[in-house]
Amino acid sequence: MGNGTFVVSREDWSLHRQGQMDQQRHREKVREAIRQNLMDLVAEESIILADGKTVLKVPVRSLAEYRFRYDVVGRNHVGQSDGTSRVGDRLGSARPGAGSGGDRRAGDQPGMDYYEAEITVDELAELIFADLGLPHLEQKSRPELEHDAYAFRDVRRYGVMGNLDRRRTLLAAIRRAQLAGADQIGIAREDLRFKTWEEDREREANAVVLAMMDTSGSMGTFEKYVARSFFFWMVRFLRTRYRQVQIRFLAHDTRAREVTEQEFFTKGESGGTRCSSVYELALAIIDADYPPSQYNVYPFHFSDGDNWPADNERCLELMQALLEGAAAVGYGEIAPRAGRSETTLMHVLRRLDHPRLTCVTIRDKQDVYPALRAFFHGGSTPSGAGRRDPPDE
Repeated sequence: MGNGTFVVSREDWSLHRQGQMDQQRHREKVREAIRQNLMDLVAEESIILADGKTVLKVPVRSLAEYRFRYDVVGRNHVGQSDGTSRVGDRLGSARPGAGSGGDRRAGDQPGMDYYEAEITVDELAELIFADLGLPHLEQKSRPELEHDAYAFRDVRRYGVMGNLDRRRTLLAAIRRAQLAGADQIGIAREDLRFKTWEEDREREANAVVLAMMDTSGSMGTFEKYVARSFFFWMVRFLRTRYRQVQIRFLAHDTRAREVTEQEFFTKGESGGTRCSSVYELALAIIDADYPPSQYNVYPFHFSDGDNWPADNERCLELMQALLEGAAAVGYGEIAPRAGRSETTLMHVLRRLDHPRLTCVTIRDKQDVYPALRAFFHGGSTPSGAGRRDPPDE
């Protein structure tokens, strides 16, 4: 090796990292199983009114190691073929005694292995909120809503090894070797370069969410549970993504009133139904405290739709007034029973056909997650958030 010639060797460390790679594969399989069960997990009864420390159990199929299996039927053995097999084909015959098609007889072979993976409510929330955001969020005259933003702005000589910048470290070692006239390159402590992330507080437009729930006597156990499930995840989403968002809780039967968060999630149902009362209260709160020129207003209402028929036209007028100043309005109707009357509030509100009015019908617990996605379709990355690479040293 002559002067000025450098050789950089690379050793394959994949075998040394096999355990870490297997753990990563396991975590990906667990997250995949959780995503496939999101609609069921969102409606899990043990989560509502939880303290955030609840641990959920998700069934995950166990991963078998690759190995050759002898075919006990006595036909072609696994691994043997006439050359016509393709990628993805399942090798070997069906297990003896296993029912297939219309054969539902009891088999004599064991079933597929499953185990329960445990996740916390916070981990589940991270998956649920991955692509949610406040829709039509606009800049107002008084921006006070803040969110977390992370920017990659600097490279330093000290840090944790997980943030090691290998490219810059190698370049620093090469430059040092060239200056020293060395024939070989070795990485010293002074060559190490570490990426540094900084947390910012970025300000956006103001936002207030009006959570409105029907608590009349027609709201049965299922209807009340579904409405609380939706608002539980809505409140958690807003406080996770937007630190300064304001939430006001409104409950109504024939009359509407503002309640505390605890009362909102625990109040029993009684009385008749006049939905216009909560729309009137929402408009009064907006006029008094949240002028549309300064705030993005989001009224979200859940009811069983069994409104007093003479009140429906009044609701239509008030909903039009809400849409004039609100960034977006959502109405969810819980209708588990088939053959609902045409006088339901949903039938009346759909006549508006407004681009900022989202109406959803919930007939089962699994519909709560699609309702969240329908109401909060604003995207996952707030304006201004992102990362920027620093210049090379």
